[in-house]
This record gives sequence, structure tokens and C-alpha cells, in this order.
Amino acid sequence: MFVSFKVFVCLGLLFALSAVALAAPDWKIVKIGGREYLTADNVAKFYGLPTGVAPIEKHLRFDNGTNSVEFQLDSREVLINGVRNWLCFPVTEKGGEYLVSRVDLAKTLEPQLRPQMISNLGHFKTVVLDPGHGGYDKGAISPYGCEKDFALDVARNIKPLLEAKGLEVKMTRDSDIFVPLELRARIANATKDSIFVSIHFNATDANPSAQGFEIFSLTPRGAPSTADDALALRFMNMQAGSAVDAPSLALSMSVFHSVVGHFSEVDRGIKRARFAVLRLTKIPAVLMEGGFLTERGESRLIAKSAWRAQLAQSIATGIVNYKGLVDHKTPPMMVADYRREFEGQLVLRDANAPVKPEASPASVVIPTSN
Repeated sequence: MFVSFKVFVCLGLLFALSAVALAAPDWKIVKIGGREYLTADNVAKFYGLPTGVAPIEKHLRFDNGTNSVEFQLDSREVLINGVRNWLCFPVTEKGGEYLVSRVDLAKTLEPQLRPQMISNLGHFKTVVLDPGHGGYDKGAISPYGCEKDFALDVARNIKPLLEAKGLEVKMTRDSDIFVPLELRARIANATKDSIFVSIHFNATDANPSAQGFEIFSLTPRGAPSTADDALALRFMNMQAGSAVDAPSLALSMSVFHSVVGHFSEVDRGIKRARFAVLRLTKIPAVLMEGGFLTERGESRLIAKSAWRAQLAQSIATGIVNYKGLVDHKTPPMMVADYRREFEGQLVLRDANAPVKPEASPASVVIPTSN
């Protein structure tokens, strides 16, 4: 059933944001299975995107030259400003109209399409860098080395780049030691005026060809994580969310657009998860997965110190762009901005270039947690 009411009422319920300058459309709320949805046209109109667009092969794309969104029917996958994202709930259809969940309007679209409107960005002067694993916990292993060593190297490369921009940096570990997940979160929470960036590399025992970058922030309360299946959905309301959900997603966006803009690797998307370091951290927090150690070509790249230095540069650039958003309400650069900037300079990866092994070949070990 459709219910119309003015946007200032809807915004009070959805975002708790101040008054907006955009023209106020009437929202069409559609209830399906106890969940509230909005028509894609309503969403497009609110953000100044073209309306009345017809879907093509179940894809519905809106683009006004500044922002773009591409929905896919019956899918949680969505492209926002050229980067893959994962909605909390699939796009559905009723009466010939594509519908987007009200949760996703507030939790996925709004923080990325209007990050300057986030009300609780706060202030930060310190970045807590968290190189994953360490000590006896090697993380994932490739024939060329261990995740714990690669993650620490990337974090060490990020540190002086951020310090050169006037930021303070605290490392949860700066050597090959094991730090419990709970302690990593306590270090972050005890650091005044800070954000948290955890560095990892990926692995899988199911698909050896899996590759690419992905980034995570905490799953909102009442929503499934990106990797959750239908059996997990009944437990989702039992999980806590984050008071800094929107800033964390904006940090994810800023870092991920920079990383994808600097590289030609596969874009696996901005995702949601309930990893312990995200769940226990009370400040804006993200976890970056910098490629797969179980994919032959990507593992060879990760083993190169110059490639890891470039990854560190891209992550640091994303963090500095997020700082601009926090301090000056300047929207972070998008992937298209980076690609214009690097036009003619990006070099496609050479996965077949020789790499000197840093360790003897070993069986792949899949980390049990992050």
C-alpha cells in the first residue's frame, strides 16, 4: 500500500538531519513483508537524478553527471558513483516500480551521495593503524610470504605519509607480535579523537581465482552482513550496530575510491561485516582487504614491496580525503576523479613478472577471524 507524506517528516524519521535545500518530493512508502521500501524514482528525484528512467535487462541506472546509482533487480549489488556496493536488502519490484529498502536509503545511499550532510562526523587527529594478525597468527599464506608481514609493511608505509599531513598515528602493533582482537579495539577506543583502519589481505579455500579489493564497516543493526545467507537473517535484529555508522561508511567510501582509483585490480565492493575489531570499536572504523594471497597473480603482486608501497599511498590518500570531509565538509574524491588524474599513467599489472620468493612454498592457511 502506498502512503505519501512530505519529505521533512520522512527525513526526521530516516536521518535526523537538518533541513535540506533540495526540492521536496512526496515519498511513496511501500510495505512488503513488514519492511518499508521507497520507489527508485523517489530516491532519484530526491538526489537530483533523472527520473522516469526505464530498466534495461533488470538494471536501472540514474546519472546526473555528479552522482550515479545503478540498481539491479532482485540483487543486493549496486553501483554508487562507479564503485560496487552491497545493499542491506535486495532491490525488489511491485506494480512495475523498482523498490529500495528504507534502511538502505538511510544507511547506504545517503552517507555516500551526501557525505557532507553527515551530522556526527566529529573530529579526529589520530589514525589507529591495525596491521592484521601477527606472532604465531600468520593469517593467510602464499608461496611468497604471510599476511601478517605484508599487512605490517603496508601499515608502516602508511604511517609517515599520514604524519607528513599533520596526523598522529598509533599502531596496534609495530613488530611481529600477536595482539588479541579485543586489545586492538581497546587501543582504538582509548585513543582520543581517532579513527581506526585495519589492514588485511584476503584468502579463500573455495575459489582459487578470487581476486580484488574490498572494504568493510560494521553491519547496521537490523540488517544482514554482506556475506550472510538466508539462514542468518533471523538473527540480524539481535546484533548491535554502531553509533558512528555513517562516518564509518564515509571512511570506507573515501579509502576504497582511492584504492580502486589507484589500481586496476577487481572492485569487490564496499561491504558490511561484524568482524570483532569492527564490532568492538566505538570510533569510525574500517577493515581493508588488499587482495588475495590465494590467487596466483595477485599473490605475486602483493609480494612486491613497490606494489605494497603504492597500496599504502592509496589508503593514506583516502584517509586524508576523509579528513577533508570531516574538517571542511569537502566530499572525498571519487574513483572517476582519480582516473582522470592518472589518465595515461596507470599501468596494468604484470602478474607474470618474476618475483623472488620471500619464503618457501606453503599450503594456504585460511584465517579463522579478523
